[in-house]
Amino acid sequence: MSKIAQQSIQTTVFSYLGVVLGYINVLWLYPFALDATELGTFRTIQDLGLLFVPFAQLGVGHGITRFFPQLEQNQSAFLFYSLTFSLFGFIAVSAIFFGLQDQVVGLFAANSPEVINFLGIVLLITLFALLSSVLDAYGRSYLKVAVPTFFREVFLRLLTSVLVAVYLLDWISFGQVMQGLVVVYGLAFFGVWGYLAWLGKIQVDFNWKSFPKGFRSSFVRFSLVTFLATAASTLIMKIDSIMVSSMVSLEANAIYSIAFYMALVVELPRRAISQVAMPVIAEHFAKNELSAINRLYRQISNRQLYICLLLFALIWCNIDSIYHFVPNREIYQAGKWVVFYIALGKIFDVAFSVNGEILVFSNYYRFNLSLTIAMSLLIIAINYWLIPVFGIEGAAIGSAAVMLSFNLVKYLYLNVRMDLSPFSAETGKILLAGLPAFGLMFMQTDFLHPVLLMAVKSILVLGIFLGMSWLLGLGREEWQWIRARLKKSGP
Repeated sequence: MSKIAQQSIQTTVFSYLGVVLGYINVLWLYPFALDATELGTFRTIQDLGLLFVPFAQLGVGHGITRFFPQLEQNQSAFLFYSLTFSLFGFIAVSAIFFGLQDQVVGLFAANSPEVINFLGIVLLITLFALLSSVLDAYGRSYLKVAVPTFFREVFLRLLTSVLVAVYLLDWISFGQVMQGLVVVYGLAFFGVWGYLAWLGKIQVDFNWKSFPKGFRSSFVRFSLVTFLATAASTLIMKIDSIMVSSMVSLEANAIYSIAFYMALVVELPRRAISQVAMPVIAEHFAKNELSAINRLYRQISNRQLYICLLLFALIWCNIDSIYHFVPNREIYQAGKWVVFYIALGKIFDVAFSVNGEILVFSNYYRFNLSLTIAMSLLIIAINYWLIPVFGIEGAAIGSAAVMLSFNLVKYLYLNVRMDLSPFSAETGKILLAGLPAFGLMFMQTDFLHPVLLMAVKSILVLGIFLGMSWLLGLGREEWQWIRARLKKSGP
């Protein structure tokens, strides 16, 4: 796992640097500079734009990862073919969007009419995010993940911080903030393009006839089959926020978005590892190395669960202290239990490891398509049932329930079809090491300042987790690897 480990570490560094910026943005700058309605509009427009990306992409991202190993040359031609194909998807999505504009307006007219004024920005965000996603997949095929992650996780958030800060200084209007989002996403795209061009991985090449026989038709067929799965997967991630805006209010979505972002930190290690693991899984399938896939499947599950469970414990035990520093916390603290349910759903996701990626690159990718579409319809139905009853907590409970169901079905399918499983005795040990730390949530320390309280609880959580890990013999391989890297980099 040397390539995976190296790129994952770099990617994780950028991801967590992005988290730091994200925390400053979402937990302080945005609530301070924007009122709840403006923040809800700000998030809803971005979520809509990003929701359309996989529909416009037409599955090109997975198609690049799967078919890239089959090319020994003409990789740049493959990139331009993929970009052209996805642009046709963008044109189709745009046509549908304009054709259904009255219906889209109707969704928000009653509870969130402010969104209607900025619907034109949605497609421009979609365009630049779409082009960036294709470049990400192309760079990932070369195992160049870290720098694209920097532009996506750090650069994008940094420019957004500047945009909102300029609004806070009264130099621009809120409408110009929304227009500035298009510039921000555009600059992020050109940053990734410039990086890959600098590496010599991009050359203008439209010589598509040089591809192997049947390559283009196989690529298009696979992409079209998998795009609905990718789109439905994104729908599962984004639809709850949009439904909260349309069914409750923009203020409720602002509360939900802040809570969701807190919980999202839990899954960042999974996102970093998954991006690098995808081309490796595709290569193993090309060589029919099922034992190597199962080993990778299990390793990733254990390492993700070990790290993510610790992050979950740290966040949840400090949740009241974290909210203490959010401007207007009396409004936003209503999302406390949203953090718990969303984070729990992320734990389900990381424990079941890269089951979705394995299905996508196996001969059973059509099952993943059917399942993902079914789950996207299920979460819409659950949200329509739970949001009117439980409000924003209903959306979070629905997300967690769908994540568990979604992963459980994929696990059972892979286990029956290919005898693959991410679980082992170490999985139980990790849970045994992590769960006691959650007991600190009930620690009564109201007399301490929130900063001191966070420090005390964090030290205790780490102590319990690492102490239990030592007793159970967990994390030895990871610590040996870290020591070897430190020794190698030393004098």
